[in-house]
Amino acid sequence: MDGDTLYAQSGGFKAKIRLLNIDAPEKEQAYGKQSTESLQSLIGGKVIQIESKATDQFGRTLALVSVDGMSINEEQVKRGMAWSYSRSHAAKIYNSLQREAQVARRGLWQQANPQLPSQWRKAHPFEAKNNVHPHTTQSAPIQTEDATKFGALACGKKYYCKQMVTCDEAHFYLTVCGLKRLDTNHDGVPCESLCIKMGAIK
Repeated sequence: MDGDTLYAQSGGFKAKIRLLNIDAPEKEQAYGKQSTESLQSLIGGKVIQIESKATDQFGRTLALVSVDGMSINEEQVKRGMAWSYSRSHAAKIYNSLQREAQVARRGLWQQANPQLPSQWRKAHPFEAKNNVHPHTTQSAPIQTEDATKFGALACGKKYYCKQMVTCDEAHFYLTVCGLKRLDTNHDGVPCESLCIKMGAIK
């Protein structure tokens, strides 16, 4: 975990979540530790809501994460713990929050010349190579007892109930990957016919 990456767990499964629209300092970079601690303080021990937007080429879920209605992505930028890194319609919001943090000299903006993570990696290739970097490193596959049946769990691999093998797998795709279509009656139970068949619900 660092300032823009976290692990979400549901039903015994764990997935790597990359916070969309932001870029936090590397762990060994100035304010890398503070950025990580900031994210931990925002989500530690709390129930988070994940709005999955896409899956990158490494199988990580790109998402908007919130706690009790507060955007964690936006809060990291507002605190000066990450840069705005948006290329979408949301750029205006994140850029505005970054300017606010700059003016108030919050977090990394207390430095005279904050160095972008991409610039830091070029200047420190050895450290960057040995770091778990959110843009270049694939997370470890999520294995389960049913791995021989459906392989490693990762968002972006399955989309419909007919593709699910177990109720736990369906629950993973609903809660971690944000596939709301799996819960047609919005009762929190995905793919009910499958879960009933497997005895997960009655």
